[in-house]
Amino acid sequence: MTSKTFYFKDDGIVPNNVLPVILYQKVTDAEDCSAWLEHRFRENKWLNNWRDIILPYDHFHSNTHEVLGLGRGSVSLKIGGTNGIILSLSAGDVVILPAGVGHYSVSEHTDYEFVGGYPNGAEWDLKTGLEPGERAQILQSISTVEMPELDPFFGQEGLLLEKWAL
Repeated sequence: MTSKTFYFKDDGIVPNNVLPVILYQKVTDAEDCSAWLEHRFRENKWLNNWRDIILPYDHFHSNTHEVLGLGRGSVSLKIGGTNGIILSLSAGDVVILPAGVGHYSVSEHTDYEFVGGYPNGAEWDLKTGLEPGERAQILQSISTVEMPELDPFFGQEGLLLEKWAL
């Protein structure tokens, strides 16, 4: 397994976050990778889980952090808004997105499956940064999101507790 971190600045539409995006590559090669990832996320209190594709337009969540574990297939995600990067992901990869970080699928196919989750099962909102007058509320909401108690993959270990400690 390898890991990487990425930092993205506010681009005027997508606020992003001072906290880095964390990528864990090839955390598992389990036969049923989606089930394995969901179990791991649940063990570490990243709940309100779902299995699906990622929306094909730039969006973010202003009220919670999010973990995305690729359970099946491969996909390219644009992360970080206009000035972001494209990550090419394969089954067994995990991406941890701080609140406010833009993301969307740039792949033309939908033959993949993510498992998503949120710290302590938080309900998530869906923002694009394009609605008139919403920016102040979005920035306020992001500033009040609590730090997760556990890394969604490593629990009391992992880059999240190290890199997100301010």
